[in-house]
Amino acid sequence: MPTESRLSVRKTYKLYIGGKFPRSESGRSYEVHTPRGAFLANAAQASRKDVRDAVVAARKAFAGWSGATAYNRGQVLYRVAEMLEGRRAQFVDEVGDAEGLTARRAESLVDAAIDRWVWYAGWTDKIAQIAGSSNPVAGPYFNFSLPEPTGVVAILAPQKSSLLGLVSVLAPAVAGGNTVVAVSAQDRPLPASTLAEVLATSDLPDGVINLLTGFTAELASWLAAHMDVNALDLTGVAVADRTELERLAADNVKRVFRGAADPDWTADPGIERLIAYQETKTVWHPIGI
Repeated sequence: MPTESRLSVRKTYKLYIGGKFPRSESGRSYEVHTPRGAFLANAAQASRKDVRDAVVAARKAFAGWSGATAYNRGQVLYRVAEMLEGRRAQFVDEVGDAEGLTARRAESLVDAAIDRWVWYAGWTDKIAQIAGSSNPVAGPYFNFSLPEPTGVVAILAPQKSSLLGLVSVLAPAVAGGNTVVAVSAQDRPLPASTLAEVLATSDLPDGVINLLTGFTAELASWLAAHMDVNALDLTGVAVADRTELERLAADNVKRVFRGAADPDWTADPGIERLIAYQETKTVWHPIGI
């Protein structure tokens, strides 16, 4: 008997806000294609209301996540890495399609992304040793400098590296106790949407990471101007467009991380991003009390 051809099921990916998968408040979506123009799927096009909802979710989650022990945060993030490993084949396909890569190159990048998530999971209980100190003072006191998370971090993810670059900007922010609203790569959002599915079924508390898809230029200004966002990562924004976003961010004295315009994400990431979103608290305590 002849084999009947079947229609492909064209998926429309949703946003990830507060542990749920809502459609864009505006009802908008846009088509996602391979670099050669082949249709892949539809992605939700986030609106200003979606940005506000994501910030509310991140703020709500901040107290619990920042108040958890560093050891517990490391366990949670390691569980995410385990689940990334379990869906490795899917990520290889999606990264290959998104970035126009061979299977071997896509495998290399996915493996690097999983390894990097594990690496940052291992840093959660070591940040205090690197960024903190015991300070000598002239008096009968102990004086300690302790790092604390900044708060809600808005991240404009890299445009070219759909998974490894995304992991490299997300993981250090949450490892340090911050919560995140991230805008995925505009033209390569599907690995980020699949990462959201991993996060939703992991031990990560709802709202710690919120992932938006849509047009970066449209969403960036709303995040930069939002008064309840404490820090802004401009990695995924063209250098020429950063000055205006920095001006908007200055209204509530946000921390701004510029980042290199097109870094080598396979290189050693160092600890710059781990401490970029940490505030230093200095504590005095009398000796003998």
